[in-house]
Amino acid sequence: MKKEEIPQDVSALGKITKEVCYATDSKGKYNAELSSGWEVKITALDVAWEEIQRRIVAAKRQVLDHKASPLLFFMEYRLMDAAILAGYTGFWQWQIKRHLKPGVFNKLSDKQLEKYAEAFNIEVEDLKTMTVHEN
Repeated sequence: MKKEEIPQDVSALGKITKEVCYATDSKGKYNAELSSGWEVKITALDVAWEEIQRRIVAAKRQVLDHKASPLLFFMEYRLMDAAILAGYTGFWQWQIKRHLKPGVFNKLSDKQLEKYAEAFNIEVEDLKTMTVHEN
């Protein structure tokens, strides 16, 4: 690809980051150049974000229906699975899966809730009420 052919389609991430592409200059030498986006990639990212949003809404519904604890909502919201959350909290994955049950979650100690809140970068009360504060 030539330098002038590098796609510069604006994406949601275009204001935050740029991607390095390699293109040939007028002398045929490869150089690193920046691209703000590519339409195909933008469409793929949009589809992925729509799926993430769908999962967050579904998780919230499960919590409101008392089928899951608020951990599920924040795990989806923060793009975490049990393994990642275990790494942040020090809990075993099986413990986290158990804490996803509303009855078990409601019996967690303040110390346990604080570990989860810290992992999600929220307050304990926000964890209990599924409140999100965007910074």
